[in-house]
Amino acid sequence: MNAKTTPPTSQFTEDSRVSTSNPGNVSNAERIPENSAIVEVVSLPTLDETQVVVTRKTESQAIRYNPQEISAHYQKRPLQVFRRIITVLTSTVSFATGLWWDSKRGVVVKNDLRRAVKLRELLTKLGPAYIKIGQALSTRPDLVPPVYLEELTRLQDKLPAFPNEIAYRFIEEELGLPPEEIYVELSSEPIAAASLGQVYKAKLKSGEQVAVKVQRPDLRESITIDLYLLRKLAAWAKKQFKRVRSDLVGILDELGDRIFEEMDYIHEGENAERFYQLYGQMKDVYVPKIYWEYTNRRVLTMEWINGVKLTETEELRNLGINARYLIEVGVQCSLRQLLEHGFFHADPHPGNLLATFDGQLAYLDFGMMSEIQPQQRYGLIEAIVHVVNRDFDGLAKDYVKLDFLSPETDLTPIIPAFANVFADAQGASVAELNIKSITDDLSALMYEYPFRVPPYYALIIRSLVTLEGIAIYIDPNFKVLSEAYPYVSKRLLTDPAPELRASLQDLLFKEGKFRWNRLENLLRNARNSQDYDFNLVTNQALDFLSSERGAFIRDKLVDEIVRGVDALRKNVLHNFTYLLRERVGITAVNETPGASVEQEQTLEHIKRILNILQQTRGFDATQLVPQITQLLFNPAVQRLSQQFANQLAQKAVARLIRQLLTSSEVDSVQDSHLPQPKRLSLPAR
Repeated sequence: MNAKTTPPTSQFTEDSRVSTSNPGNVSNAERIPENSAIVEVVSLPTLDETQVVVTRKTESQAIRYNPQEISAHYQKRPLQVFRRIITVLTSTVSFATGLWWDSKRGVVVKNDLRRAVKLRELLTKLGPAYIKIGQALSTRPDLVPPVYLEELTRLQDKLPAFPNEIAYRFIEEELGLPPEEIYVELSSEPIAAASLGQVYKAKLKSGEQVAVKVQRPDLRESITIDLYLLRKLAAWAKKQFKRVRSDLVGILDELGDRIFEEMDYIHEGENAERFYQLYGQMKDVYVPKIYWEYTNRRVLTMEWINGVKLTETEELRNLGINARYLIEVGVQCSLRQLLEHGFFHADPHPGNLLATFDGQLAYLDFGMMSEIQPQQRYGLIEAIVHVVNRDFDGLAKDYVKLDFLSPETDLTPIIPAFANVFADAQGASVAELNIKSITDDLSALMYEYPFRVPPYYALIIRSLVTLEGIAIYIDPNFKVLSEAYPYVSKRLLTDPAPELRASLQDLLFKEGKFRWNRLENLLRNARNSQDYDFNLVTNQALDFLSSERGAFIRDKLVDEIVRGVDALRKNVLHNFTYLLRERVGITAVNETPGASVEQEQTLEHIKRILNILQQTRGFDATQLVPQITQLLFNPAVQRLSQQFANQLAQKAVARLIRQLLTSSEVDSVQDSHLPQPKRLSLPAR
């Protein structure tokens, strides 16, 4: 498909083990020049072919998705819209009819390679929006038969390429120089071609190997007309089906915003740098470097990464790379994206994730990124905690905070419905109960009850479901909640945010009673988190307990500690008197009572927690003395010790008075109504 061109000096040959940044979609739409009316409608800049551009252009900031202007543009072009509708309907109806006819003839459609190829070709023909759908399906082995799955994976980076002369012309227009004056070497054919562009392997004059991503021609026209039609369809569905409460138009606009940002490679480069600043320091996460002097709106030059796709499990095994570990790295990185910083990768399909030869996880494409606000992040953490701990009352309230339910919604019938959906979530494997299956169950729930889907949620689910699809491919028993909960536990124990402190309080106390098993569970899970810092947790816990905000937990802990100390005291005294009787031979009718069952349980919980702390990374028995000395001089510890001592003294005095009054009452009763108490007696010699 590539026209013959004269590339710079030497060339690279394609290496089947090398993957690069995700390019773009094929479009068969009518080609429209960059300076056409549609470019003006969506406020895109135009470039003079002779203009030299070697730095970031401020004009790129004008590339924005504007649904109102796009709508006004296509309302003046009904014939063009009609042709697009006919193209989509004709192709899809023809494919569906073929499937129906095959099933009538007894053909096993799900194993028919011919139909799988037809589906891939159909999505390719329909253009970028439909290729995105195919890419999403290519990560779902639980939904798509293997024959179709293998074909759909070709949509990630093996689409038909556009001619080299167009790519070279774009390079010259965007960077101001022909390719041979910029790159010492440039591959004669694209190494990869996917949804928004195609990638060449090159070498700079400085000797560095780079990936050069060049955007497809006529890309915006193809995408905007499909977004226009889908937006019209969403508005019609919202109006016709009253049970659809979600903001479908808002969801489409959110997707449109992200896709238009993805078409601006300057914006993608800035995303890559921000991603590196936030997550590039994580263990075994790698983010390639952007070469800004060779980057502009339609051309992106970034560091070349050698490696293997995560889904190429056999080759990874041969190289000694643990694919499951890298998926764990990806999950941990995604948790920080969604729950800590809020800046997340919305398109983590296998073409965008690479296992490097030294065992790191490289992210390659930063075009489709999105953000989640702090209150939404805290709401998601609380929801995970409530799911794991089967607190469906709290979960229903989380959905109100996350804007899925209006504040005036009656939650009474929704709580048992949640219990049915999430009842087995924690123990199930991804293959049995995963994000996709939970989402499906929630979809049925949302149809029955007054739920609405906020626009920000669609891209979060897309990101999680795509990553989960890769996890299923590598390990069908991958447990999402089991991987996520250590990080969530760590956040609950270390994050000083009032929202999470309130969530921690709700988790640890029920009807004023301290739930030791929940604390054990938190500590046990948190110690498995990669960046769990024992000393940090200790210091933050002391600061919080000594503060005004920690008064409630501090008071309850004092009660529990008093109960534990009292249990220990009673057990020691009981054992001592029993030993004394055995040694001396004294018999007593009224022996000293031992601790109650509740006190024994509290003591056991404290012992188990101490054992968990001893096994936590960062705990060092040899360092206990200097650590204790340092703690004693910590102002927070001194304040807390005083507060504990005062409250312990108050409770001890109160208990003593209570015991004296009780004893006095018993004595008076005995004097007036009962015979004298039995005496101790020595055995006869």
